[in-house]
Amino acid sequence: MQFPSDLPEKRKPRRASGITLTRTSLILLLAINLLILGALAWSAFRSRVDIGGLVTTQEIDQTDSPLAETLLPTASPDATQNAPQNTPLPADEVGLLLLAIREGLDTHLFAYRPVERSSDTLPLTRLTSGTWDDITPALSPDGRWIAFSSNRSGEWQIYLWNLEDGQIAPLTNQPGYKASPTWSPDGLWLAYEGYSEESLDIFIQAADGSTSPMAVTNHQAADFSPAWSPQGRMIAFVSTRGGREQIWLADLDQSGEARFTSIENLGEARALHPLWSPDGRYLSWGAVLNDGFHKIFSWDREMPQHPPLERVSGDAPAWSRTGNIIYAVLDTPHQNYLTAYDLAQPGLVWLPPVALPGKIESITWVDLAIEALLPAQPGAAPTALWNPAVEPNPEIPGGRWSVVDLQDIAAPYPQLHDRVDEAFNGLRAKVAEQTGWDALAVLENAYVPLTIPLPPGYQQDWLYTGRAFALSPLPVHAGWLAVLREDFGQETYWRVFLRARHQDGTQGQPLHALPWDFDARYRDEPLPYEHGGALLSNIPGGYWIDLTELAAAYGWQRLPAFSNWRAAYSASHFNEFVRTDGLDWQSAMLELYPREVLITPTSIPTHTLTPTPTNTFTPSVTPSITLTPTITLSPSVTPSLTLPPATTPTP
Repeated sequence: MQFPSDLPEKRKPRRASGITLTRTSLILLLAINLLILGALAWSAFRSRVDIGGLVTTQEIDQTDSPLAETLLPTASPDATQNAPQNTPLPADEVGLLLLAIREGLDTHLFAYRPVERSSDTLPLTRLTSGTWDDITPALSPDGRWIAFSSNRSGEWQIYLWNLEDGQIAPLTNQPGYKASPTWSPDGLWLAYEGYSEESLDIFIQAADGSTSPMAVTNHQAADFSPAWSPQGRMIAFVSTRGGREQIWLADLDQSGEARFTSIENLGEARALHPLWSPDGRYLSWGAVLNDGFHKIFSWDREMPQHPPLERVSGDAPAWSRTGNIIYAVLDTPHQNYLTAYDLAQPGLVWLPPVALPGKIESITWVDLAIEALLPAQPGAAPTALWNPAVEPNPEIPGGRWSVVDLQDIAAPYPQLHDRVDEAFNGLRAKVAEQTGWDALAVLENAYVPLTIPLPPGYQQDWLYTGRAFALSPLPVHAGWLAVLREDFGQETYWRVFLRARHQDGTQGQPLHALPWDFDARYRDEPLPYEHGGALLSNIPGGYWIDLTELAAAYGWQRLPAFSNWRAAYSASHFNEFVRTDGLDWQSAMLELYPREVLITPTSIPTHTLTPTPTNTFTPSVTPSITLTPTITLSPSVTPSLTLPPATTPTP
């Protein structure tokens, strides 16, 4: 083996801790270290590729600023490195994304062309506005109409937006919730989900309003999210008739139960948002797997016997015109991201994840020019939801803050941090308005003093900071609160829904997922006991308000469950919301307490023996000879036995 000439020809071997390192052994040791580091780096890289660039919760911007008028693309730090640089998007792939994005308290329609390498980009642009919700847009095959759902009239109806003159008019007028319209290939019919007889079902109606709705499904389970195939004779939809959310097909050439077949086989995965490819060969959908990862699958209609194929990471697919590029939503506990993949080149990401400042309710790709959408009056951005009013207390040293009393709140300590109480009061008022009942008037906990112990695992809980509150779990047992389980990798989160007081369709929406039943662990069945509960067998009827999403508008975020939540009900953490304002727990505690209070005293062990009390037995009747053993610990820990002199009993 040759060495550089500037090294001496001979060198004494190095010695360290009695081990001799020669020149050869040193190089061999260095090579082994490089191999170990390379293996670790490759393992980390494979783990990162496996989640498809999904952004972690630590990288989420949890600001509570309202959505701006436009949003330019912003690449995530985790963007895939093999994205093409300075390559224009092919002309036949350039189109628009129609998005329904939650904006403050309402959801509105937006247009977006986010691909930075396209020669014709478009920032995120609002198309509708108002104190109502516009959701689930769908473009007609001839590009002249957009069908969408809205509650602008007080009830959920299907509306048609004429892109030629900008006029918007309702298509349906029957009572009850209606959403998720999808066009037939000839543009003459619309299928949509509707709430009727305590359940969601699929209906068909003529696009010109000349016919009454006709039911495609009529099942006690929930059937929703229809997608009409380009061939025109199939409608894919999500159904819970199999005990979980699965993809089903309705063959319009069949009748009765022969019309319906289940096509996916993904074990216990939850399937959502079906969508056909432009040529109608593939059906794709998002699925949440048992390991908590979110993937998009596709099923080949020409090979129906084959299982679905895992394609990319994401939750809701949107195909481009050619079917070569697929857009997807990456969902995290507090943020949505938008990305795009090139299916013709597996592993190639066309659009690095873009953080959107509102929850994406729906996404669809349309071959449309932005000029066709401009006749709409977009309006202004929403205003602030509450006005903070902080009053620093000069009597508190060190510039610390205080907790303030909450009015008409039943809780062990009805107080919150002075910097978050207005956000809570605003949320409470809005919850009462949208649900019809004051759901936050009774709390399990608000602020908890540092001297009050919480259950095990809560040593650093946000309730101590005055920046959190915990809902009362009593409405769960009364049927007025539903909890949906949402897994993100190894973490489990919960989405909380409150039942609306008025069940006439003017408040809330029907549930679209099976809630989690914590009480199932007490059924004397092994699996629910080990899993901390089970899914309900069917979606509860009625109209519900998403408290988790409403709380997020006021800056209150949910917390993940503890790792032992399956064994301990309180560890599920489903009912606690926190407003951190970007602080960690330690910094939040220092806003209320001096640093010395947070120092945990360290116990010092001692080797000094502690004297043991002398055991003296005193009988009620003294015998003639009393033997009272007395054990005395001497410094050498040698026990001694002392016998007192005999005594004469007293008559």
